Amino acid sequence: MGKVMSEETKYKLAHELGFGEKVEDGNWDDVTTGEVGSMVREAIKRGEEAMAAEAKANGEIHQNAK
Repeated sequence: MGKVMSEETKYKLAHELGFGEKVEDGNWDDVTTGEVGSMVREAIKRGEEAMAAEAKANGEIHQNAK
C-alpha cells in the first residue's frame, strides 16, 4: 500500500494540532491514539474541502463553457 500522507504533511498537522514537539525527532512513539485520530480527522476534513473546492471550480468552468 502506498503512502496516504506525506511526511511533511504529518509533521505540519502535528504542529498545528499542538503535539509537534513530540515528533520533532522523528519518533512517533509518544503520540497518543487520540492525537493520531485528530490528525486523521483533520486530514480527511482538508481533503474533503479540497475536493469540494475542485468540484465547484470544475462546475463553474463547465457552466461558463456553454
